[in-house]
Amino acid sequence: MLIFGASYGSLFAAKLLLAGHDVQLVCLPAEASLIDREGIRVALPVKGSEEVRSLDSRMLPGRLSARPPGEVNPAGFDLVVLAMQEPQYRFDDVRALLASVAAHKVPCLSIMNMPPPPFLARIPGIDAESCRPCYTEPAVWSVLDPQLITHCSADPQASRAAGGPLNSIDVRLPSNFKCGRFEDEAHNAMLRSLAASIDSSSLTGGPGRVELPVKLRVHESIFVPLAKWPMLITGNYRCVTTDGIRSIESAVHSDLEASRSVYEWVLELCRSLGASAEDLVSFEKYAAAARFLKGPSSAARALAGGAAHIERVDKLVQLLALQRRMESPVLNEIVARVDQNLSRNSCALPA
Repeated sequence: MLIFGASYGSLFAAKLLLAGHDVQLVCLPAEASLIDREGIRVALPVKGSEEVRSLDSRMLPGRLSARPPGEVNPAGFDLVVLAMQEPQYRFDDVRALLASVAAHKVPCLSIMNMPPPPFLARIPGIDAESCRPCYTEPAVWSVLDPQLITHCSADPQASRAAGGPLNSIDVRLPSNFKCGRFEDEAHNAMLRSLAASIDSSSLTGGPGRVELPVKLRVHESIFVPLAKWPMLITGNYRCVTTDGIRSIESAVHSDLEASRSVYEWVLELCRSLGASAEDLVSFEKYAAAARFLKGPSSAARALAGGAAHIERVDKLVQLLALQRRMESPVLNEIVARVDQNLSRNSCALPA
């Protein structure tokens, strides 16, 4: 397995390694050197207890390596996992590697928040071309065949350990990756095989078998990944306020009825695109999970840190809604606020 990105990608990598699969991470040279020397550490809470277990890649059955993009040959990999945030694909070396992946026709599984345009093109009724303004560099994605890409609702929440080394990841919300199907049944069979191997894997050592959370769930519906959109709009992007940033928990629970209204509006958009109730997640379930999200979203942290580019799921949802003749004043305010922050950060960059 080839995984673009060593931050969020390390969570998926650790689960694959525990199941006995070999993984190569694509990352910056300093990260690659550290990971090749010392592996990765992923701290996961154990279901049903307050215990946290750390997965050390050096102790797992699968083999791990890490390389900068320019040193990677995608030939021979069975699956590519896209785990970098969308703006990172605009860099020349990453862009060239993505083009090489496309040339070798390796199937791609996206676990980004932002669905790649070729995946959107698979959804009937969506004008993917009109969504190009949502992407940092939309031409990057034109090389990928929609038949060879699918997307996950990336529900698990994880980030680099505060103050820790680059190869250390903390999982805050250990939910599952919910994946839509590929067009090719052979690729779906591979995903189901991966999911089964992750299900059957466990951590050895100590008293008894320890089954760790965060599984891969493969669905027939291509609408399942849309389940993340109401969560992102209600929580992640509402972390950005006129006074700074706040936690996802605060964004959701400071005014629960306002949050419910936003969430239900995005659910209605997803249903208008073709999603069924079974594809989506209720507000009650999301609100309960948001209680555990005590920090700001990655998008909010990036804006506060001066980023001039972030993933724009907020803008994507706005444009898709306009295609359905739907509009939300609250979403319009969210998009305008993010736009203002990005404009300010761009102006602050050195000439």
